Amino acid sequence: METKMLRWTAGVTRLDRVRNDAMRQRLNVAPIAEKLREASLRWYGDVLRPNDDTVHKIGLNLEVPGKRPSGLPKQRWLDTLHFDLKMAGVHPDQAFDRENWRHHTRRVDHATKRDNANKNDDDADDEAQKRD
Repeated sequence: METKMLRWTAGVTRLDRVRNDAMRQRLNVAPIAEKLREASLRWYGDVLRPNDDTVHKIGLNLEVPGKRPSGLPKQRWLDTLHFDLKMAGVHPDQAFDRENWRHHTRRVDHATKRDNANKNDDDADDEAQKRD
């Protein structure tokens, strides 16, 4: 669905045989999986910072009693989170330093950064038109 909207925005069809990566580069958009990884790490940092008696931390550390079903174990959210932590190269203890955490977990392009770049381009165009 994500690339379908990107193609529609750019006016490109699948018949044009343009790769998805090329579409993202052309429109300066990050992959949705990277944005989701960034959001989950941001939320995890928010959960780690407060005291141990908050509802979020209790829920995060909750152990559910009982047996797991047989067969291939399903991927848990914490397993994905630990993989995301490795990908970002951060340790959960770093969450208490907000600036450091933000610096290491926000690696994907920021909409505000992109919007500011577009605004600067628009401002330069406006100034060029005033000179003419």
